[in-house]
Amino acid sequence: MGAQWKTKIKAEVAAAKGRIFTKLAKEIMVAARNGADPSMNPRLRLAVDQAKKASMPKDTLERAIKKGAGLLDEGVSYEKLTYEGFAPHRVPVIVECLTDNANRTATNIRILFRKGQLGNTGSVSWDFDYLGMIEATPNSADADPDVAAIEAGAQDLEPGEDGATLFYTDPTDMDAVQRALPEHGFTVQSAQLGWRAKNPVSIGDAERAEVEAFLEAIDADDDVQNVYVGLAD
Repeated sequence: MGAQWKTKIKAEVAAAKGRIFTKLAKEIMVAARNGADPSMNPRLRLAVDQAKKASMPKDTLERAIKKGAGLLDEGVSYEKLTYEGFAPHRVPVIVECLTDNANRTATNIRILFRKGQLGNTGSVSWDFDYLGMIEATPNSADADPDVAAIEAGAQDLEPGEDGATLFYTDPTDMDAVQRALPEHGFTVQSAQLGWRAKNPVSIGDAERAEVEAFLEAIDADDDVQNVYVGLAD
């Protein structure tokens, strides 16, 4: 769990699905500020790909693009805020938010961190690397992740869930690597920039349950976009 911590969400839970769409729509709107054409805007292309894989309705996706690009009358401006601190048992956490009300978000984050410790900028990020993170699955048993990483230009890799591989890249190389991986036998499932812990913390099962509950509460907040944790598997 040195990369991004992910809540296991059942697709049939409507409220959870709604939260996913809200987060994806925010990312699309922010990305679309730099242009409404995904082919010319790598960040938007990634966000659109993620939305399609999450089965976001086409009209919702297109409206988010137009809204972010300023092509609709009603405007919305989201600000990115990053918080650092510790979950229970001194587990380092980085929380990324997209919000239209910074004061509301700051208040909510302070409340959510009461069972942990909210830190200052740089208090834990020094122990993380900011990387491109690409999750991809092999198209056949012959697909070699090590060879694919070298040929596509990834910096590192590690096994993911359900047979997938996590490829790590320099932030500026992520778009090129995810475009190259299919040529080497892998289908990209997701790609994003994020934080990877350098020294994940190991804790017991009882402590892990407490940390998981803490992370779930943070992830459920409407303004929270991504949660990264330095927790060993």
